[in-house]
Amino acid sequence: MNALLFTCLLVPWLVAASARRFDQESQLIMGSVPGKDPSGYFIDHLKSRRARRALPLADEPDDSPVEAGGDTSDLPTCLLCVCLTGSVYCEEVSPDMTSVPSLPKETAYLYARFNKIKKIRAKDFSDIVTLKRIDLTGNLISEIEEGAFSKLTMLEELSLAENSLVKLPMLPTKLISFNANHNHLKTKGVKANAFKKMTKLVNLYLADNEMEAVPHIPDSVRTLHLQNNNITEVNVNTFCKSNDTYYLRPSLNEVRMDGNPVVLSKNPDSFTCMKVLPVGRYR
Repeated sequence: MNALLFTCLLVPWLVAASARRFDQESQLIMGSVPGKDPSGYFIDHLKSRRARRALPLADEPDDSPVEAGGDTSDLPTCLLCVCLTGSVYCEEVSPDMTSVPSLPKETAYLYARFNKIKKIRAKDFSDIVTLKRIDLTGNLISEIEEGAFSKLTMLEELSLAENSLVKLPMLPTKLISFNANHNHLKTKGVKANAFKKMTKLVNLYLADNEMEAVPHIPDSVRTLHLQNNNITEVNVNTFCKSNDTYYLRPSLNEVRMDGNPVVLSKNPDSFTCMKVLPVGRYR
């Protein structure tokens, strides 16, 4: 009986205390936010918190893609490639990449190796005059339209190795390194003076092709690879000058002609202007 009586007295007291506490909290809120009811205050407060949560923090990097014409250096979105400042990497792209992709403005370095690009069109690089290096190694390129590289006045390195080229287009004159190893180039597909105006050319790689003769080699060349071709003859005018016995080629440090049918010892005067003998067959 005593326990029942105690319970009957305690429950009404707790209800009354809770009501008084709620009244005090309501008055406190109404006092701190004049003219607003408590429910409206909490709703507004919740909305403002959600809005703040939706905004990126000032120190947080924004990983969203940059759209063309955006205000972050005006860099377009790279959908198939990885674009870093001035460099574009499009290697072994899936699904297959069969043509040169659109490039961001001011691209300096393009690496599009091991894809299935079949042709280089004149318009592919016409707007990207800032290019300094292009690497298209390991594609299926069999055709390059004339003028494809004509506007690339800053281009220094070009690799077309491991493709299916049978002839070369006109190349930029400021090239320092050119690589066309492992193609199907024949002498008729490489103009005799194709490299004559390249006064800055240092490395020239034409190995593993089907060339029958050595093209004109600029004096600036230091490394020349012509191994595994069909070259059958080398004479005094190939590297030296028959009409100038004082002519020297001190820059030419490495010449590889191994894997050709030519017997280099047949013309012993062919290398008098050079400080090294070509690597190849002498008997």
